[in-house]
Amino acid sequence: MQHRWRLLVFLAGWLLSFLVIAPALAGTLSKADLERRFQPPLHVGDLARDAPLWPITSELEPEAGPVAWAFESIDLAPIPGFEGSPFNLLVVIDRKGNFQDVELLRQHEPVFLSGLGEAPLRDFLRQYAGHNLRQEITVSTLYGDRSATREGNRVVLDGVSKATASVRIANQTVLTAALAAARARLGLASPQAQGPPAQVREDVYVRRSFDEWVATGGIGHLRLTYRQVQELFADSPLAGPDEDPNAQPDDVFIELFVAHLNTPSLGRAILGDGAYARTMRLKEPGQNVWWVASAGAHSFLDPDFVRGTAPARLGLAQDGTPLELRDFDLFPAPPEGAPPLNGALVLRTAPLATIDPARPHHFELTLVREKGLIRPEVVLRTVALDYAAPANLFTRPPTPPPEWLLAWQDRWAELTVIAIALALLSVVLARPRWISVEGRRLAIFRFAFLAFTLGYLGWYAQGQLSIVQITGAVKSLAAGQNLASFLYDPVSLLLIAFTGVSFLVWGRGSFCGWLCPFGALQEFAAQLGRLLQIRRRRLPSPLAGILTRSRYVLLFGLVAAAALAPTWAERGVEVEPFKTAITVGFDRAWPFVAYALILLALGMVYYKFFCRFLCPLGAAMALGGKLRLWNWLPRRAECGQPCQTCRHRCEYDAIEKSGAIRYDDCFQCLDCVGIYHDDARCAPRLLLTRKGRVIPIRPA
Repeated sequence: MQHRWRLLVFLAGWLLSFLVIAPALAGTLSKADLERRFQPPLHVGDLARDAPLWPITSELEPEAGPVAWAFESIDLAPIPGFEGSPFNLLVVIDRKGNFQDVELLRQHEPVFLSGLGEAPLRDFLRQYAGHNLRQEITVSTLYGDRSATREGNRVVLDGVSKATASVRIANQTVLTAALAAARARLGLASPQAQGPPAQVREDVYVRRSFDEWVATGGIGHLRLTYRQVQELFADSPLAGPDEDPNAQPDDVFIELFVAHLNTPSLGRAILGDGAYARTMRLKEPGQNVWWVASAGAHSFLDPDFVRGTAPARLGLAQDGTPLELRDFDLFPAPPEGAPPLNGALVLRTAPLATIDPARPHHFELTLVREKGLIRPEVVLRTVALDYAAPANLFTRPPTPPPEWLLAWQDRWAELTVIAIALALLSVVLARPRWISVEGRRLAIFRFAFLAFTLGYLGWYAQGQLSIVQITGAVKSLAAGQNLASFLYDPVSLLLIAFTGVSFLVWGRGSFCGWLCPFGALQEFAAQLGRLLQIRRRRLPSPLAGILTRSRYVLLFGLVAAAALAPTWAERGVEVEPFKTAITVGFDRAWPFVAYALILLALGMVYYKFFCRFLCPLGAAMALGGKLRLWNWLPRRAECGQPCQTCRHRCEYDAIEKSGAIRYDDCFQCLDCVGIYHDDARCAPRLLLTRKGRVIPIRPA
């Protein structure tokens, strides 16, 4: 066990030595770059100082301010991709939260880099145009070229075959960056941990009088007397009674009323049936509407208030997030039963403001005292009114699952099939005698399972593990990011988990010998070579040893490059033919296809040439296999002394002359296990059986 601990300490220290601070991720577009994309009547303004957003204005609306905002996703949502580097996308949203465009600027996803090419990704990103941030936008796993479909407020975008995990990460990048921009410029409130906001129950109508609504809290009410106002200013330079000489301390200074009008019960009670229906038609989708009124000696409206603007003396916040209230420019009649009002407005929030109407709201009324004419001394005090509309007027939709969980739900059938296959493989490896003792039985099972690995696990489910997952993890950690991108690829994550457990039990061979799709393809190529009567050769032992060690050089070089020179790592991982042969099914540029075919041809002559001598992932698996807790392959005293049967028949050269198994090179084909238990193939047993003796079978 001590050597395993030394190995773990070595690997941990070696990895930490490469986790240096990566350069800060930032957008690269200049104003000139954007101006080439936006032609008159649109104009690009200067980059905002407080957020990495470019304002887009229009000559047709010179007084309207920005009609859209453009930004690079890497500035707002640098989410690591499958390979470890974030997407960089140019996203444009208008002032209502509609996507105008999503353009690809830079990406490092292996499946799109000289694999499928960037065209499918660009087609995927074009689907956002015309959709809105208020919609629930998800990605379909169905293959094909169908347009985005709507299911209520849900938008399902067409995915990309063979790139499911990558496009889900791209979708998360687009939405996260756009929501961040909307919060900064469009009044979108911060998302709440309580889930999606409550929705108005249109089917519920409760009839109550004005006083009853005030008494039950449906209409928020704040009452201030002159005495209370005087106490608020008692510690200020303008302390003292109000200037109104006729005011008594217990007279009403101001009464403030607020109500949420989106609900039929409150809206109809305050506005009346006709005005309520008209207001609901005028408001924009997702917009919350409020009634605010005051009574008493003073109004909540300042003397300089202009219709259509925001009342200067009134503020609204929810969960600490300020929300702008703007006049709807309507003229509400006083509700029946209300006290004499000195001011009343119908106010609206921004359409994108993610207000939860069923949760508490914090209204603040600012009171002002002034003294002097030329340079008056001004003192401000605020009073608060906390208001929550009755909960029975709303319904709360279920919280949508995160995007990564949707990926798991969409692939439950594939995960179930693969889990059953892994369970079957575990049983066979744990109790290998029955399946291996008869050579024909083992051959049938092995080739059937390898066909499943290649066809279903590799080409269909896209479950080819790769060195890219290791270099991507290193790049993410070096950039200070987490490894959440692994959650978007449930098939690979399931295989990674199984392989990690198998390290402790069987070593590296469980994956390399049974679960690697390209490894399976090499075995079929070797069988084709046998049918073609191509002579099988073995490399000289010294050369084979050098090539075997070269895998570790490749592994360490790629991991170091991932931490220190990511661009080199992106090129270096092409030493693997996995993307060419498995991910894109040889649908790639001819140099990559030729390279993969050459490796398969070499595998016909030198058994599993790439796996044994070049594969950096295999080197990582061999290091992981050193965590193996016991030698599970049975041996007897005669193995290697003098019997050499298993060593000569082992096509992986994983058995020493002494008969010991080199687990670092063993692919768990089970041939030697079958020989061990077979009286007709195991030379020591065959010899002793002829002499009338029986060799007891016992585990090593």
